[in-house]
Amino acid sequence: MKFVKVALLFVLSTFASLSMAGEIKPYSQAQFDKLTHEGKPVLVAVHASWCPTCKAQEPIIGQLMGEGAYKDVTALVVDFDAEKPLLKRFKVGTQSTLIGFKGEKEVGRSVGDTTKAGIEGLLKKTVN
Repeated sequence: MKFVKVALLFVLSTFASLSMAGEIKPYSQAQFDKLTHEGKPVLVAVHASWCPTCKAQEPIIGQLMGEGAYKDVTALVVDFDAEKPLLKRFKVGTQSTLIGFKGEKEVGRSVGDTTKAGIEGLLKKTVN
């Protein structure tokens, strides 16, 4: 399981390696609290390594996070299989759920969206 997390983070981080890129990190409650209390834009991405929809979302999120418009967004990746209490807290029932926050306020969510336009629409809500 640890290898899968490391591999996932490597894949996601390579997409966000541009200097003007938003960050993609594993979810931590401390990081989420810090960012949201500071009013920063956050994308919570609920991911499962075995999920084909999640795999389709990865390159889209990575590409968008590499764009200058989203340089201030931090994507926090939640492991669907390992973080059940967190899923309950966010009211998430399935993998491939994306939740956008602008500061402490949830501004939108999507489930199973694999379109660039749809995911970008969610990201836009976090920065505007």
